Amino acid sequence: MKPKPWTLLESEYLIQDDWLKLRGDACRLPDGRIIRPYYVLEYPDWVHVVAITPAQELVLIQQYRHGTQEVILEIPGGVMDEADESPLAAAKRELREETGYGSETFQFLGDVNPNPASQTNTNHFFLATNARLEAAQSLDENEDIEVVLTPLSEVLDLMRKGVFRQTLNVSALFFALDRLGYVRA
Repeated sequence: MKPKPWTLLESEYLIQDDWLKLRGDACRLPDGRIIRPYYVLEYPDWVHVVAITPAQELVLIQQYRHGTQEVILEIPGGVMDEADESPLAAAKRELREETGYGSETFQFLGDVNPNPASQTNTNHFFLATNARLEAAQSLDENEDIEVVLTPLSEVLDLMRKGVFRQTLNVSALFFALDRLGYVRA
């Protein structure tokens, strides 16, 4: 039997911030039981960019992540701003701001919901080929980012070794490596 959706009875915002909104919902399950509160995080959509230089190097960044309290290796990405006309515009902006790199060739790779059980947002993935350094980084006041170029040929091995700790980065890299023919069935 196909699962049935829940019925939303009411919502109350507990936190409304620039970065997220947290609400507590009251929901009726198909069998009549009520769940109260069911917490939902409302985040803006996110973008991630797998950028590859003409020398077949992946443009990566290292930065501190307070949630895990460690410096990790990532692909460029971030939050879609209200001023961004589209996920593609956000991807171009994030790549340039975080790394100084740009590209004339962006391909949409796909999108995922980071955690559909409790989050409302979508993460959009792009592949930027022939990426070149075009400007200095333009970081937010809380960002401290080092750009790291890594041979594309080493990325699968780094993934296998668990070097990439951010789940959405692993997803984006998989989509990109599949598009580029590095993943075999």
